[in-house]
Amino acid sequence: MARRDPLENPEPLVRRVYAYVAYRIGDGADAEDVTSATFERALRYRHTFDPRRGDPAAWLIGIAARCVSELYAAKPALEAELPDTAAVGDLAAEAPERIDLQRAVATLSERERELVALRYGADLSARQIGETLGMTTNAVEVALHRSRRTLREALEQPPPRAHGAPERPLRAAE
Repeated sequence: MARRDPLENPEPLVRRVYAYVAYRIGDGADAEDVTSATFERALRYRHTFDPRRGDPAAWLIGIAARCVSELYAAKPALEAELPDTAAVGDLAAEAPERIDLQRAVATLSERERELVALRYGADLSARQIGETLGMTTNAVEVALHRSRRTLREALEQPPPRAHGAPERPLRAAE
């Protein structure tokens, strides 16, 4: 049986990998470097791709996750920082919601952030996430449900106030 080339249609794969990486570390040069490193490894090891174990997107996201981990290991301070991303639209009106969401995401564990990034950054299904992380589909769905609940609870908590600052309630996650 001839093996299928996992990189035969690279454009949508590049977009998905970059979206996942940017979701994890923010847009910009580091995300571009990690995406490039992911495809460099994929090209080098494309002969190891096994379509019975998942689709090319899930395989590439697994490689990208290792590249992100290596970036964090090389730059330990990066893990504690929240990424700065360019916003489209009215920055003044959207800033409070973005700050609230960043604060809420920071309450998630590393595992929960990874699951959220795979689901919403890389747009992988629960099955694909399970294949990538070696989890059952049900375990992924339960963990994502708990992560969303944690985010919702964090968004419902009032933000820490600066001395003398007026209170402003957070908006609930949808």
